[in-house]
Amino acid sequence: MQPPTTLNVAVIGAGAAGLVAARELRREGHTVVVFERGNQIGGTWVYTLEVEADPSGLHPNRNIVHSSMYQSLRTNLPREVMGFRDYPFVAKEGDKERDPRRFPGHREVLMYLKDFAKDFGVYGIVRFETEVVLVGLVEGGKWEVKTRSKRGEDLEEVYDAVVVCNGHYTEPRIAQIPGIETWKGKQIHSHNYRTPEPYRDQVVILIGSSASAVDISRDIAGVAKEVHIASRSLPDETFEKMPGYDNMWLHSMIKSFNEDGSAVFPDGSVVHADIILQCTGYIYDFPFLEINGTVTVDDNRVGPLYKHVFPPVLAPSLSFVGLPWKVVPFPLVELQSKWIAGLLSNRINLPSEEEMMEDVTAFYSLLEASGIPKRYTHNMGDYQFEYNDWLAAQCGYPVSEEWREQMYLAVSKNRRARPERYRDEWEDDHLVLQAHEDFKKYTSDGVSHG
Repeated sequence: MQPPTTLNVAVIGAGAAGLVAARELRREGHTVVVFERGNQIGGTWVYTLEVEADPSGLHPNRNIVHSSMYQSLRTNLPREVMGFRDYPFVAKEGDKERDPRRFPGHREVLMYLKDFAKDFGVYGIVRFETEVVLVGLVEGGKWEVKTRSKRGEDLEEVYDAVVVCNGHYTEPRIAQIPGIETWKGKQIHSHNYRTPEPYRDQVVILIGSSASAVDISRDIAGVAKEVHIASRSLPDETFEKMPGYDNMWLHSMIKSFNEDGSAVFPDGSVVHADIILQCTGYIYDFPFLEINGTVTVDDNRVGPLYKHVFPPVLAPSLSFVGLPWKVVPFPLVELQSKWIAGLLSNRINLPSEEEMMEDVTAFYSLLEASGIPKRYTHNMGDYQFEYNDWLAAQCGYPVSEEWREQMYLAVSKNRRARPERYRDEWEDDHLVLQAHEDFKKYTSDGVSHG
């Protein structure tokens, strides 16, 4: 068996994915630098009142604010399943600074990530306020990484490998509806939503049905005059009042917008609105990558990628962490990072480039045969635990404990049954007990350690 290879690796982004990637790479003996555009770790979990000058998030030269976090956000997953596998997200009882709830607010998640970075010594390898402006191949299969600091200093360095962890909640996806370009009212994407106050006494049309759409519609219903939710997932002709609300209605997707400020729905109803709020998701964006089209983003499919991570022709020296969505993100990115780190040290082997390409082609064909749109390529909701266990097996790491999937499914069921109360009322305490039994392997005195 050949001795492990130690490489110089650049990690782009210091959110959850970048932090755990850095830890796993260092555990394998690699030398790591993490580049972070912001002034602190945490990525999308950093809450800021700052928003972009273009509220719809479309202007190419706008000031980019990374986070899409809004003030009222609480996790829609319980902390037991949410944490990294070997660093449980346990409540810090008795610490008044912390939020002990099972579904905590966003600040508690950021504090957890800061604990993780501190306990595993990641802070010392993060270059803050440093934007990656170019990543390109150079001779010998190495990577040129050009960066620019906030002070305007440019730097060019060469690395053996690059791990992309830049998140996918920054570049808004906008619904294309006839008449929306010339509509005279205010338009905003949820990326720039922070608090409900600006919507006081307004008539708001909210487009979308994702987790953020559900949260934000309830947030603004407390102050807005009317909230009209338009969703593609509702049958045509839908027009009904939201149960439990006097000022919120559900509609099927808008047919068209008129210049007089009205929106026309498929059932013929018309709403005169002040604001359109798009909760329509995000697109993947890697503006710094210059690799001659080896990896493209086509209708939100990043490809071709083997197992959502490696472009076959550039594997394993270029990898992407955290692309899958509708998942429990932290354990997934932890396992992806273990796999990448082990491959880079030659402890684990990849199939040949041809075999990886065949696997990708077969996966795309399966999606097409199943009628799944290209933009759902990285939607992994149904098979994330199977995927995690496949990654664990590649790494020689234990598969997920059974309670994880059981708890995820129990919470999903409870969320559908009690959309307003699932974060505070549940019936899976037996699974919480199982989780805490397992956590004893990693904690002492209830406090996680590195």
